[in-house]
Amino acid sequence: MGKVTDTWTSEGKQFMKTLRELAELEVRIGYQREQGPGVDTDDDGRPRADLVDIALWNELGTENIPSRPFMRDSVDKYKQDIGKMITAQKDALLKGATAKGVLDVLGLFQQGLIQTEIKEGDFVANAPTTIRKKGSDKPLIDTGTLKNSIHYIVVKKGSMD
Repeated sequence: MGKVTDTWTSEGKQFMKTLRELAELEVRIGYQREQGPGVDTDDDGRPRADLVDIALWNELGTENIPSRPFMRDSVDKYKQDIGKMITAQKDALLKGATAKGVLDVLGLFQQGLIQTEIKEGDFVANAPTTIRKKGSDKPLIDTGTLKNSIHYIVVKKGSMD
């Protein structure tokens, strides 16, 4: 029997390169500490809390703040849409999309789902004191900073960026 030798086409080589790149990257969606100070300030206008802290307190709740899981709900409520988007990006990879390009699309998509959840989610009502302070009974929305500060980054897996 003769020896069989397989060779990669240029498209096959590029696809394998893209898969290796994809295996080395991840998309992080939400808030990163380097985003800067949060919206909670003292009487002199100095920040008391980082935006990451504010998001965490609202997502998980504290002794005084009920849990308003806007990030978790954005995944749980939209599982089918997320699955469809992942399938679409798999198809995009097969058609030549880059690893970073696919992760950018997924990051932007999930960013939008989180923003939608903040705006439309069904959360525990604000306390009367909060309503008086904000002038609104809508949880998670005061100045819009929490909703507008959600972003995504594509980084090398395991990096501290």
